[in-house]
Amino acid sequence: MRYLFALWAAPLVLFWGWFFLSLNDINFGYVMLSRQLHDLVFQLYGQMLGVDPAIIPGMVAKACVIDGLLLMAFWAFRRRRAIGGWLRTMRDRYFDQASTPSL
Repeated sequence: MRYLFALWAAPLVLFWGWFFLSLNDINFGYVMLSRQLHDLVFQLYGQMLGVDPAIIPGMVAKACVIDGLLLMAFWAFRRRRAIGGWLRTMRDRYFDQASTPSL
């Protein structure tokens, strides 16, 4: 499961790192991180997808959130017995009628 999280997070870190560095033109001398290439890449993607290039980062962010939620649901499904046991323990601890109130 840890490898799955790493394989999910690595491209996200690379993309968003490139996105914010190139958006702010922090290029360290690399053309790849320049604002001109940033604008060119999103213009190209916008033409290929037939959408405004300005909405592509929002679309990618939404996809990342949905992927993250799916990954967390997959993780929760695999750990459902442990999570269920923890929930039962918490429910018994806080909502048990037999417990006496503390003074």
